[in-house]
Parts: sequence; C-alpha cells; structure tokens
Amino acid sequence: MMDKGSVDYSLYLVTDSTPAILGDKDLCQVVEAALKGGVTCVQFRDKKSDTGDLVATARRLHAITQKYGVPLLINDRVDVAQAVGCEGVHIGQDDIDLATARKILGDRAIIGVTASNINEVHEAATGGADYLGIGTVFATPTKENTKSIIGVDGLQQLLGYLRTSGSPVKTVCIGGINATNAARVVWQSASLSRALDGIAVVSAIVAAADPEAAARELRRLVRTPPPFAASVPTPAQAGRSAAGVLALVPDVVRRVAERRPLSHNMTNLVVQNIAANVALAVGASPIMANYGEEARDLAALGGALVVNMGTVTPEGLQNYLKALRAYNDAGGPVVFDPVGAGATAVRRSATKTILNGGYIDVLKGNQSEILTCTPAGSQTQQRGVDSAADGSRSQAQLAAAVRDLAQLRRNVVVMTGKTDLVTAGGAVLAVDNGHEYLGMVTGTGCCLGTTVSAMVAAWPEDKLAATVAGLLLYEIAAEIAAERSDVKGPGTFVPAFLDELYNMRQATVNGDLSWLKRARVSVVEQ
Repeated sequence: MMDKGSVDYSLYLVTDSTPAILGDKDLCQVVEAALKGGVTCVQFRDKKSDTGDLVATARRLHAITQKYGVPLLINDRVDVAQAVGCEGVHIGQDDIDLATARKILGDRAIIGVTASNINEVHEAATGGADYLGIGTVFATPTKENTKSIIGVDGLQQLLGYLRTSGSPVKTVCIGGINATNAARVVWQSASLSRALDGIAVVSAIVAAADPEAAARELRRLVRTPPPFAASVPTPAQAGRSAAGVLALVPDVVRRVAERRPLSHNMTNLVVQNIAANVALAVGASPIMANYGEEARDLAALGGALVVNMGTVTPEGLQNYLKALRAYNDAGGPVVFDPVGAGATAVRRSATKTILNGGYIDVLKGNQSEILTCTPAGSQTQQRGVDSAADGSRSQAQLAAAVRDLAQLRRNVVVMTGKTDLVTAGGAVLAVDNGHEYLGMVTGTGCCLGTTVSAMVAAWPEDKLAATVAGLLLYEIAAEIAAERSDVKGPGTFVPAFLDELYNMRQATVNGDLSWLKRARVSVVEQ
C-alpha cells in the first residue's frame, strides 16, 4: 500500500456511473483517460449496484490506478475496499463513522470525510481523517439531497478554521467544480493562508466528450492563477498611508482622461441616463448593456464592468453571472454594488449568488449592504436601497468588518456613508467628503460605482488608489457643485454636479490640483 502521506490530491476524480453523466462510455476507459490527463486521486462512487458488481468494477479500476501510481478510494463501502485491497475509503456524514472505519481498515488506509460545517470539520480533523471533502461549493446535478450549498465564502470559513486550529488535515473542495471556476476557487481559497490541497470533480471529467483533455485542462487550471490575480492589491498597497494614496490621485484621474476606458454598466433603466453622463464627465466611455451575451466582446476592449443590482430578476441574475465570468476570464475589473442587499430574502440570495459566481475587484455599498456581504451577514433588516446606518456599531467596529471582508475576498471594499470606509485588507481609510444632495437624487450612489469603474479600468495596477481617486473626484465635485449660487436644491444640483466632475477632470489634466486640497482622508485607528 502506498505511503498515504505523499498522496497528491490536486485533481481528485469522483466517478459517476449513472447514464445521465457517464452516458454510454465505459467507466474504466474514462478513468484511464482521466489518469493520462493528470488525475491524481480516484474515488469510485456507485450507490446503486450490488456488492458483487461493485467489487468487480473496483478491482478493474484498481488495476488501472495502480498502473499510474494513483490511489483508489471507495465511496462509503468499507467492505468493498477490503475485498479489493485498495488504498482506502471516503465516507459521508450518513455513512459508517470515522472511528469504525479506521478500526476496520487500519492506520495505513486513506480515509476521507465529507464536511460542510465547522462541527463536521472539527470532528473529522480531530478524529483522524486524512483529508476532508469540503462542500457542496456550488449546486450540482450529480448529487441529490445536498444539505447545503456553502459557496466560496463557506469554503473559506472552513479553511480559516483549520488554519486557526493548526490542523494538518488535507482538503479538497467538491460540488459544481469545473473549468469555469476551478482556478478562481483554488486561488480564492488561499486568502486566509490555508489553501486547498485540491479540487474534486465529477461531471467535468466523467461527462466530458474527451476525459483526457478535460483532465489535462483542469490540471492546468489548478496550477495556474486566474487572469485577474495579477492585479490584486499587494500588501504594500493595502497598507499605504493616506498621504501615499492621495499622491496617486492626480495620476489616476489623468489616466482616465488619456485612455477613455470603457465603463460597462449593467443597471436599471432609472439609473442608466445619469450613469452614462457621469461616465462621460469623468472621461470614460460608457455603455449600458444588460445582456450577458455581449459581455465577452465588451470585456476584450479593456474596460471595467459595473454590476448594479438595482432590479433583481432570475433572467437579470443570469446575465450578471455571464458578464462577471467574461470579465474574470479577460482579467478586467469588476465593481459590484449590491443595492438593497439586506432588504429582502431574494436580494440576500442574489447577492450571495453573485459573490460566489466570480471575483469582484471592488465591492461598494452602504453599511447594511456591505454587512450583508460578510460571511455572517447582517442581522439588521434594511428598509430599502437608501437605508442609512443603524448607529449600533462604532467606526472601529465597521472598519474591522470591512477590513476582514477585504482580506477574505482579496479585493477592495467600500462602505459608503457620512464617512466612507475603504480598504484592501490592510489600512482602513476614512473619506469625509461629499454632500447631502448626493443622497437626495436617485442614482447618485449607483453612479459612484460607475466613476470607480473608470478609475480601476484606467489604473488596474493599484485598485485601492484608483478607488479612492474615484471617491474623491465624485464627492468633492458634489461639494463644489452644492456651493454654487445657481444651485437651489437637488434639482439644480444634478447639472451643476456633472459640470464640476468635468471641470475637475479638465483642471487635473491641466495641472490644477486645487480641488484636491479639500480631500479629507485619514487612517482609521483600530
């Protein structure tokens, strides 16, 4: 029996013999093709065949896996594993218990355990499991009666628990893992310094027309960071002082004016007009395109995507996900505004779906919306899209929440309010600019996302500085506009605000930075 301490779990194949997945292919041929493509561990899962057939098939599979030096594990059936003499078993929460399986198979056997919450992880890790199959990460048709979909957030929480507890147990994630998300899930899992040891896949290989090619591609993806990883904020950027960030603001604004980056807005009809005008005023090139099929072509143009969850429908949600994946594949920045995330169960669910559907470069929302995006979610019921802070948390507590969220997601988080909090997981910056008229005009909060998208598209090498530049340009323009003698209230404010966005952009291009003296940016003490 092989040394179980040297097992490579990086590409773990779980078989499925059902016609819906396997089709008319021969399972042993599929497994051998997958091994040729780079599969490093195989689990034979068959819940329906009788014992004699299971043993016969497992013996054939074991002969194949032995040829490639890869372990074969049997799902649930300890008796089948004993009869075959293979390397071990994988057991679920409703199968034979870990202690009994270990007593029967001995210390040299590999035993994996399915886990989907902290209690299950703790019991398996301390009970002597060699690895954990964590999931279900995404919904999948290959496994019925799934207790819960944990998403990438849930996966990260469980890995974070293992890191904190110091457990050496190996981990693979399972559930809906395929070529569209494998690289992202592996990369995101490492955000808390406890990376996955591998991915477990079923239909992505078993149902593939060419299992060898599918395995080879998945093997490559597991080992390759996703396209957007190259421009994630570095620790040095995340920890920069307020003065250090402010020094970059003029360069960011000028870059937008020079490059006129595309700002692809997926938003509701109420906001589209003002969002397009704001994009033009700051120097970007706007397009309002809510159809997800257009996103791949638009992403190739080098701009940024704004997903503004103003109107939630099943069709709209699918369009958001298509666009998100297209920009992730192209390495283009994505700004997500979870409008009204805490207002209804539908919006909370949609927010979770989007956050788990791809990588978000900048997550922007008010206090209730951002707290809803934290792993625990907010316990405060949001009344609507304009809900204000509930006042129950101190600035230091809010700063800690946004910092932890940014660390978890490896992105920039902006919590808007009377004082905006911005962080990339290091220092939390407080921005005290803006004017109350911004809260009296429909769509101005959404248009801040448009402005930030232009900045991060033009300055992707430092998204924290780009985001702060967008905040300052937007909010100082509001201050200057509100002071004009021709502005009598929210109605006259809007055209003046657009004028000042344009004027400040032009002034910056011409070297006049007097407006930046108004900037009130500091680091929150924690």
